[in-house]
Formats: sequence, structure tokens, C-alpha cells
Amino acid sequence: MDRKQEHKGAGHRQRLREKFLDAGLAGFHDYEVIELLLTLGMPRKDCKEAAKSALKRFKTLQGVFEASSRELCEIKGIGEKNLFGIKLIKAAADRYLNARIIRKDPINNSKELYAYLTASMRDKSRECFRVVYLDAKNKILATETLFQGTLTASSVYPREVVRAALDHHAAALIFAHNHPSGDPEPSEEDIAITRKLIFACRMMGIAVHEHVVIGHNQYFSFADQGYMKRLDREYERRETELSSLLR
Repeated sequence: MDRKQEHKGAGHRQRLREKFLDAGLAGFHDYEVIELLLTLGMPRKDCKEAAKSALKRFKTLQGVFEASSRELCEIKGIGEKNLFGIKLIKAAADRYLNARIIRKDPINNSKELYAYLTASMRDKSRECFRVVYLDAKNKILATETLFQGTLTASSVYPREVVRAALDHHAAALIFAHNHPSGDPEPSEEDIAITRKLIFACRMMGIAVHEHVVIGHNQYFSFADQGYMKRLDREYERRETELSSLLR
């Protein structure tokens, strides 16, 4: 980059910063947000084309934030140095959102749960299974992503869920996962996973209140649709049958 181009790029970056300081992100294109973040790691480099390329590949601003470092580095003009801004803002936002809700008033319904989880789970390019750990008063202790990738009854391990619940001293759990297709309707695998996890947790004295499937601007609540009560009754019936056999 010659001095004339470098000076022009520096002026553009300064204008972006001043625009943000004056009015926040109002009026920013998504690629300009990405561009501004990329310049935090490499303040003397023109990042506009890299930002546009990243947005073209990952479709949305959230898609860029959720992309792995390896995926982002496949974009021409993005490397380890200028990943800094994107990864920093994503980590800071996650911590801020968690801090706002943890140990606050309990979540009382599926709408509140969806509002809490949707920002971090919607529009992901692969399935993620999250667990919300609750205390005895149903206040949130923590949230954690335990599994990623294609979720099946054989890839979600009850022992890991139970171990994590015990580590957090949780009295109850809420499960959530996303459907990258955008359609939140549960599959047979989703129902099988829920059944297996409820049975494993109930055996350890841990309640499971809900499983929410998050799609694009919509969700499916296992509790609202009566699945949780049916699965609880199924567990209790099997427990009664087993107890009678052991007498």
C-alpha cells in the first residue's frame, strides 16, 4: 500500500470511528461493523473488502461472530491479528448477557427463556446443545454449550449432562438446541434425546423443566406442548414397575 492509499484508508477508518462515537451503530451497514472490528487488530490495514467477503460467506453479522477462527481465516484479508476485534466483542457480549440474567429473577415461561437464549443460538450454522443450570428457586446459576454438531441420541451423553449439573450444584435443568434450518419442529431424535436425558437426570434427583428448540424467529417448547409432563409420567411409571419387581 503506497502512502496515498494508506492516508486514504486511515481517513476512512477515522470517519467510521467518529460515526460510531456520534450515533452508535445506527446507520452502519453490517459490513462496516465487521470492518471496524477488523481494524482493532490491524489499524493500518484496509479491511473493507475482507469485511464484505466475510458477510457474503456467513450471510449475517451473527454468522460472522459465530464462525470459527479457522473459517474466518479462510477469508482473504483476515488473519490471526485482525480476528482480535471480532472475537473480543463476541466474548464480551456473551459475558455481558450472561451477567445480566444470572441469579436474577427466575425464568417463568418459555417466552422468557427464548428471549434469553435466542441471541446466542439463532442463525448458527450447526446445531448446538445448551444447558441452563438452575438453583432450587429456579434462578439461573450458569449456561453452557455441552455438545455441537449433528445432535442424535448417540451423540448427546447423559453422563456428561449429569456430571455438569452436579459440578454446578444444580437442582434443575433446562435444555435448548437450535435447528440451523430455521424450522423448530422437533425430530424423533430430539424427542429421544429429551427422554433419555430426563430419565438420567431424574435418577440422580435432578429435575428437567424444559427443552426448547430454537429456529428462525420462532421456537418449540416441549413443556408448552405437554411433552415434559408425558415424559415425567413415563419415567415415574417405569420407576414404579421396577420397584414392584424388586420387592
